[in-house]
Amino acid sequence: MMRAYKFLLRPTRRQQAALGEMLRDHCSLYNGALQERRDAYRHASMTSVKYGQQSAQLKEIRAFDPERQGRWSFSSQQATLRRLEAAFGAFFRRVKDGQNPGYPRFKGIGRFDTVTFPKDGDGCRWDSTPHDTQTRVRLQGVGHVRVHRHRPVEGRVKTISVKREQNRWYVVLACDNVPAEELPPTGAIVGIDMGTTHFLTTSDGGHEANPRFLGSVAEELAQAQRHLATFPKRTRQRTKRHRAAARRVAKLHTKVRRKRLDFHHKTASALIAENDVIAHERLNTAGMTKSPAPKPDPDNDGAFLPNGAAAKAGLNKSILDAGWGQFLGILANKAESAGRLVIPVDPRNTSRTCPPSLGGCGHVAKENRITQAKFQCTACGFTANADHVGASNILDRAGLALCAAA
Repeated sequence: MMRAYKFLLRPTRRQQAALGEMLRDHCSLYNGALQERRDAYRHASMTSVKYGQQSAQLKEIRAFDPERQGRWSFSSQQATLRRLEAAFGAFFRRVKDGQNPGYPRFKGIGRFDTVTFPKDGDGCRWDSTPHDTQTRVRLQGVGHVRVHRHRPVEGRVKTISVKREQNRWYVVLACDNVPAEELPPTGAIVGIDMGTTHFLTTSDGGHEANPRFLGSVAEELAQAQRHLATFPKRTRQRTKRHRAAARRVAKLHTKVRRKRLDFHHKTASALIAENDVIAHERLNTAGMTKSPAPKPDPDNDGAFLPNGAAAKAGLNKSILDAGWGQFLGILANKAESAGRLVIPVDPRNTSRTCPPSLGGCGHVAKENRITQAKFQCTACGFTANADHVGASNILDRAGLALCAAA
C-alpha cells in the first residue's frame, strides 16, 4: 500500500535561505510557463502549448539563467511544469462539466510553497548520510538538510516533496510497498453520525465532543484580522509591519489547523482500534457549505428577498470548523492500513426515520426531527436523541449493504 510520511526539517540559516530561493525560482518558472500558455491562447495563429513543449525548453532556460534556474534539479522543474499541466487539465474538465471553470492563476511567492522531486536519487536523496546517526535529506542546490524523523519509514521512497508552512519547512515522502499493519478483530460494528453539536455520535449512544478549535481563538483571530485590515492597500506587502500582521493571522490559522488534524487522527485511531466495521454518511461537504442562491424580488427590480444566508453562514462555519471531509478521509486511510472496513451509506432521511433497531416503527417524516438534538416520531411517539437515531439508521443501512454484497 501507499503511505506518506511528513517530517520537520531543521535547516541551517544558509540552507533556509537556499530553500527560499528554490521556491522563488520554481514559482518564477511556473508563472513564466503560465504566461506562455496565456499568450498562445490569445493569439489565434499560435497552437496551444502543452507540457511536452515546455519541458523541452528547460534545457535552454537553464543555460540562459544558470544562477536562478540552472542550479536546481531538472526533474523538480519538470514536476513544476506538470503541476501547471494538471491545473489546466482540471480547468478544461470543469468547463466540460459545466462547473465554475476557475482559470489557472499566477502564483505569488507566498502561495507557492511546495517543490516535488519525482524520484529518490534524482536531484534529492533520502537518508543521504547513512553513516551518521542524524537523518538527513540531500537536496540539489541546498545540501544535506537535517530531518527530525520521529518515526521509522517503511516501504520504498518514491517521491520527495519539500513544503513550507509559515516559517517551518517539512519533507514529505511518498512510499509504496508499505506493509499493512492489520489489527486483531474485535467483532464490533458501529455507525457514526457527524454533527456540529457533537463532533460525532455512535450507534451505541456515545458522543464525541466538538472541540470547536476555530471558536477557541475567534476573538484573538478577529483582533489580528482587524489590525491587518487597517493597512491601506497601497502599503500592503510593502512594509515590515504589514508582513508581521499577516504572519500573525496565518500563525493563528495554522495553530487551529494543527489542533484539528491531531484531533481527527486520534479520534479515527480510537474508532479503528475498537471496531471492525464503521459506517458513516456519504457526505458532500462542498455542496453542504454552499451559500444559498439569491432570491430576486419580483415586485422590485434590483431588490432581493431574504434567503437565510446569514443563518446558513453560521452553519457553514461550524461544518468547516469540524472538518468532516478531512476526518472521513483520515478514517478511510487508517481503516485500509488496519484491515478494517469503512462503509459510506446514503445520508437521505437518516435523522428523519424512526429507527427499528431502537424499537421504532420505521416511519419517515420531516416532522420527526423536532430540533437539532431531539427526535420524536409523529406516528408511534418514539423519542430519542436525534444524532443517536441517525447513527442507528446509518448502521442499519450498512448492514443491508453488507447483506447485499454477500
